[in-house]
Amino acid sequence: MKRTLFTNGLVYVGDRFQPLDLLVQDGRIAGFPGPGARADEVVDLKSRMLVPGFLDLHTHGGDGVDVNAATAEDLAKIGRFFAKNGTTGWLCSILTDTPEQTLWCIRQAREAMDAPITGARLMGIHLEGPFLAPEYKGAMPEHLLQKGSAELFRKYQAAADGAVRYMTVSPEVEGVVEMIGEIAGHITVAIGHSGADYETACAAIDAGAAACTHTFNAMGLFHQHRPAIMGAVLERPVMCEAICDGRHLHPGSVRMLLACKGWDRVVAVTDSIQAAGLPDGRYKLGVNDVVVEDGDAKLASNGVRAGSTLTTGQALKNLVQFTGEPVERVLPLLTRNPARLIGMDHRKGSIAPGKDADLVILDGKLNVTATYVAGVCVYAE
Repeated sequence: MKRTLFTNGLVYVGDRFQPLDLLVQDGRIAGFPGPGARADEVVDLKSRMLVPGFLDLHTHGGDGVDVNAATAEDLAKIGRFFAKNGTTGWLCSILTDTPEQTLWCIRQAREAMDAPITGARLMGIHLEGPFLAPEYKGAMPEHLLQKGSAELFRKYQAAADGAVRYMTVSPEVEGVVEMIGEIAGHITVAIGHSGADYETACAAIDAGAAACTHTFNAMGLFHQHRPAIMGAVLERPVMCEAICDGRHLHPGSVRMLLACKGWDRVVAVTDSIQAAGLPDGRYKLGVNDVVVEDGDAKLASNGVRAGSTLTTGQALKNLVQFTGEPVERVLPLLTRNPARLIGMDHRKGSIAPGKDADLVILDGKLNVTATYVAGVCVYAE
């Protein structure tokens, strides 16, 4: 039973930093020992901060790998890149594709989830489609979009052996509200890529939808006479994704979202593509050609924004800058909130005895200096 002691630093516990030692045993947090604790390994934090690992629920890749074309080995490569940026757990977001390719992606993800951990842990699958509205398809191939079908979802979930944890759907698509009612107890459903009116969006939420995908982006905008889907998700008790790269959302929009929803109902995501971590150039997002200029990813065909090149580590810094709040106020958007959204907060998202020892060391400038998954160092600068 390996025991690792983290000492001489500030540990993020109870939404604040405390000068504690932390003991990890067999991949779990064992507690906060007093002086004289014995361990097989001692990690000197050197006055740095020890925080929960970041969780990214919406990402299409990074470091040259696109999820829709990724083998299990490729997904592990993404995980290693993510670990450098403080991510300890993630969902691979499968863009709308053919049923055959989607099933292939699911098989690769399932294999990667069972492989030895070499970076951020792949916790499951996010299906972005295919039950989405053509008018707000973004980078989704329109000819592959479908009506709501609980049967097709169950086929994908069976192939994944239950690993599909999160799915984005459009409420106005035929059959989607009924589908949500059938599957919401088995998966976290988000609404997005949608021009749904207020009433239809509320019906989806009442049926069990619990989140909104990349809020304010690829969705009908608010009007005082027609609140639309935006009005519904701001008013109702759902959680809201936010891409905090400074491009998808103006800093003022981020602050407004936090003011409307509260800090416990916003989840920071990257929506990153394979270009994350790489220079400007030409890339892929599913079947789409993407051009990245000055770090901004857009479809080559029409200039529509197509994901981001954001990392969780940069999102943390951006949120501190956008809000003017201290890092301890911002951290839950990348840790506790995403864990709660997909029902994994009993194991992840905070530092507490019994939880997974998924940890990140930050220096005073919020740079990631080391990342631990299940108590094992998977990245150190």
